[in-house]
Amino acid sequence: MTKKNDNFIMLPTVDVCFKGLMYNPKVRKGFIAALLGTDPAAVRETVLLPTALRQEYPDEKLGILDVRALMEDGAQINMEMQAYPFGQWDARSLFYLSKMYTEQIGRGDPYTKLKKCIHVSILDFIRFADDEKCHRIISLCDEQTGKKYTDLLEMQILELKKLPEELQSDDEVIRWMR
Repeated sequence: MTKKNDNFIMLPTVDVCFKGLMYNPKVRKGFIAALLGTDPAAVRETVLLPTALRQEYPDEKLGILDVRALMEDGAQINMEMQAYPFGQWDARSLFYLSKMYTEQIGRGDPYTKLKKCIHVSILDFIRFADDEKCHRIISLCDEQTGKKYTDLLEMQILELKKLPEELQSDDEVIRWMR
């Protein structure tokens, strides 16, 4: 007979727990607002989208996202929880972001139909060992001038293992990471 542990708490770094949290509209809106640096009231509506990326050919690579949300303005956000180091995480993240972006238009559609896509990697391991920064926003920019090329593609990387020791923080993303 096994002993029941009434004190068991599933950590949000477990895929099923993370998805359960993000499927709650209030939680999802609050987290997205923190990521976007806006007031939660400004995130009026998010709609969950299918998590399987479109596969046009049988031999095409399949991608299944953790949580994919559509914003009221047409922007899409993919939130991925990764608990263990994965050697090809960078390539996989770019694949997910690129597929999300290109799925927005079809033959004959104008490029103006393309909306912003954001990929959020929530990592329970250290990806960038050379600094202490736990939240970074990555976009396409000119390497010489630093000038942003476009705001249509963005990656946010949250490294949970780098959370600062102090319990209090004014940074909403850090508060959500705790």
